[in-house]
Amino acid sequence: MNDIVPIRNESAYNDAIAEVRRLWGAAPDTKPGNRLDVLLVLIDDYENRHHAIEPPDPIEAIKIRMETMALERADLVKMLGISSGRLSEILNRRRRLTIDMMRVLASELKLSERCLLMPYDLVPASGASHAHQPIRKHQKREIAA
Repeated sequence: MNDIVPIRNESAYNDAIAEVRRLWGAAPDTKPGNRLDVLLVLIDDYENRHHAIEPPDPIEAIKIRMETMALERADLVKMLGISSGRLSEILNRRRRLTIDMMRVLASELKLSERCLLMPYDLVPASGASHAHQPIRKHQKREIAA
């Protein structure tokens, strides 16, 4: 057996993966089992540095956790102490989570604060471009008529 060395490139990474496959199932506390354990640590470190998978944005994370925990929207409404309309705005990306909501979700859904604090885009509400425009005089007459 070769000495174990740090994984510094893709070739060494692929070689380590191949050796893990060969050693898979080795008994613990044996030479092959110990080698497997060390290789797994080295592979994990290399993957975290070079193939990191970013966590989903906060809304996706909430939806994924709701699915895995078999939670309904009503469960989140109760948990967050908000209306179902407010929850819909949040899950449809029309309103942002508040810090208090993030704290509750981190605690109750076991989501990381790092994930919940990640920025995410809001979707403009349909018709929002007209919602905040002032009503002109001729429009007031039409409304009154």
